[in-house]
Amino acid sequence: MEKKTITTSLAPAPIGPYNQAIASGSMLFISGQICINPATGELVNADIKEETHQVMKNLRAILHEAGMNFMNVVKTTIFLTDMNRFAEVNEVYAQHLDQDMNGDRNGYPARETVQVSALPKFVNVEISMIAVK
Repeated sequence: MEKKTITTSLAPAPIGPYNQAIASGSMLFISGQICINPATGELVNADIKEETHQVMKNLRAILHEAGMNFMNVVKTTIFLTDMNRFAEVNEVYAQHLDQDMNGDRNGYPARETVQVSALPKFVNVEISMIAVK
């Protein structure tokens, strides 16, 4: 099995023993992203919508580095610390996907959203993705 590490300075550097993403064949596995601004290393979390926008920007940067966009995403996992914030996160998530989907809901990936007790750096949302070229 051939694996290629995908890394970009336009997304946050890993904060543990993992990579931003791994490509294997036509598949891309993106590690969970949180709201770290890659330029400053600071959290962008004034509110959950701003937090989600930064997460999606980080995911887009990794996809772009791999020569892909949100149309290539086949599976998403969203982790939330408060399921009551689902609608706000979902709104921002959809805005970012819609930029690449041209209004075609059939292009949306499969997804699950789960509530967890805590996330790295005590953020409110983390999203991971699997994409296919």
